[in-house]
Amino acid sequence: MKNIKIKNLGKEVIKLEIEALKKLHKNIGNSFNKIIRTIINCKNGKIIISGVGKSGIIAKKWTATFSSTGTPSFFLDASDASHGDMGQITSNDIVILISNSGQSEELKNIIQYTSRNKNIKLIGITSKKDSLLYKNSDLAYLMPSLKEAGLENIVPTSSTTAQLALGDALAIACMKYKNFTRFDFKKIHPSGSLSIKLKTVSDLMLTGKKIPIVNENIHIDKALKIINDKKLGVLLFKDLNGNTTGIITDGDLKRIARKFKKFDNLNLKKLMTKNPISVDFETLAASALSIMNTNKITSLCVHKNKKKKKTVGIVHMHDILRSNIN
Repeated sequence: MKNIKIKNLGKEVIKLEIEALKKLHKNIGNSFNKIIRTIINCKNGKIIISGVGKSGIIAKKWTATFSSTGTPSFFLDASDASHGDMGQITSNDIVILISNSGQSEELKNIIQYTSRNKNIKLIGITSKKDSLLYKNSDLAYLMPSLKEAGLENIVPTSSTTAQLALGDALAIACMKYKNFTRFDFKKIHPSGSLSIKLKTVSDLMLTGKKIPIVNENIHIDKALKIINDKKLGVLLFKDLNGNTTGIITDGDLKRIARKFKKFDNLNLKKLMTKNPISVDFETLAASALSIMNTNKITSLCVHKNKKKKKTVGIVHMHDILRSNIN
């Protein structure tokens, strides 16, 4: 088979799946809204998701996406459900079953179990309106009729792509409805690259006595000692009200020493850079690093609740880089 023909086969599969997503896009309506409201209003129960075969794999992805975006959910293996795992389903739970045909034998026991308990809501995701799943669901979502790629329209391809996209749409809609923020996301992703990307300056900043901040009228001898002791290469100044008024770097001090012969009697208050750049403590560390690079500085003051003059911490470029943020 020529390479060009192989390439065209691949393009045909992608084309069919794109068409499937377009149909799904047009299909989003009131049923989608009802599912979101049902999930959001599940206060005392669990979200349990199941499916068979390829739809079962998609169900696992739904579970992972829901859980990672603020809607805790659990995957139930449809086969194991008939051998004791049905006990995972209890009153006030929501069970979501995914099945293209809606007739899978393994799902029948789950459907019967949920129908006997009025306090369990069954949400069916299927493309067959005359199926057992659709007819017995408390809330059914009818997927559009799709053409599968491959042999005689029998290989689950376009249908599973659409199922996957629907799960993502539901999960993200729930996330936004709940006002689930990147800070919430960070709490349940403590490891890996996502955690690194979501680090804020509050995770890396120095606080309390570690902040090199002194009274703005300090003598230069003491200022030099403190800047050396703190080893950050900067010194912050504050007024009698505790407001941060300026900053001097070790580079500034070297330039001052070269410029002035009578170094000991200099008034640092007049030589400091006023109103140093300050960022909110919830600023992403990556954004803080960008600010430093743009302004060609190595440290930033950190404030909280729009009180830019009240420094609660200081973050250094080296601390950000050590966290593998770039």
